[in-house]
Amino acid sequence: MGGLVLLIIMTMIGAMVFGAVLIGWRNVFIILSDTLPFASPSAAIEISPTHEDILLQIRLPRVLLAAAVGSSLAVSGAVFQGLFRNPMADPFVIGISSGAALGAVFAMLSGFSLAVGGFGAVPLFAFGGGIGTILVVYNMARVGQAVPVMTLLLAGIAASAFLSALVSLLTYFAGERLHMVVFWMMGGLGGATWQQVQVMVPYALSGYICVSLFSRELNAMLLGEETASHLGVNTERVKKILLVGASLLVAAAVSTSGIIGFVGLVVPHFVRLVAGPDHRFLLPASALLGGALLIATDTLARVVIAPSELPVGIITSLIGAPIFVYLLKKRKQLRYFGGGG
Repeated sequence: MGGLVLLIIMTMIGAMVFGAVLIGWRNVFIILSDTLPFASPSAAIEISPTHEDILLQIRLPRVLLAAAVGSSLAVSGAVFQGLFRNPMADPFVIGISSGAALGAVFAMLSGFSLAVGGFGAVPLFAFGGGIGTILVVYNMARVGQAVPVMTLLLAGIAASAFLSALVSLLTYFAGERLHMVVFWMMGGLGGATWQQVQVMVPYALSGYICVSLFSRELNAMLLGEETASHLGVNTERVKKILLVGASLLVAAAVSTSGIIGFVGLVVPHFVRLVAGPDHRFLLPASALLGGALLIATDTLARVVIAPSELPVGIITSLIGAPIFVYLLKKRKQLRYFGGGG
């Protein structure tokens, strides 16, 4: 955990240093320390006002937003993999991303000028679409007072396919707005503001606290619902809470950054391979590593063709797919030689 904390701190510093305009690490420390209430303003006199504005108004909120989004995706991926007992589960497995995408595309094509708390129609409709989807899927999968995990997974897959078809249909008729739709679908953190950070971070913390409080119960559910019930776990109550917390994380992340793949799939696998499946460690470790990974990939997306930038979803997929294949091979070797994993 100490190593992961150090990793995300170093990644954040690197993200604030590198970009189309290079800001030295010493200047970064001076500017940041100058914002503290007890700091002496004389230290930042020699710093360019342009560099200060770039760091405090553009890069710092973007770095914090990337950390929140990456952590949310990684933690939700770990929860869904444990809940469904399926290593291929990711944050988008039950259609939340498809619902959010449908809401966002609808807002883009309809031209709504709605604004709440500084947010436009696209993130608001995306968040509403993601939350609405999980409510529909949950009610579709419910049998009496119980929600079988396999039924929930299948209902999510069916809903995801249907919503994806609607998104494709709307995209086909996008016309002049096609570029806007495609760019959002690729995922990105361009235009990050302090307003987005102030809204995203409480959602991320709420969802994380919600799922982390039930990490022991999630460990028990890895043995199966019947076994967990015999161990005293109220499985239906735990499933509801975990679904609410994980869905809140995914909906907030997707509405803020668009669809960013592989973070929620790869990060929990890597942590599980190194440290085992105990969710008391897996969830916080995934949060730290997921935040560091998205900060690093977003920085790469900003600098690889500077001053333009690539959608960060492309970078995460290009990096995540080979890493995932490597992890699968590593896992197979460990099993073959009688190791863990």
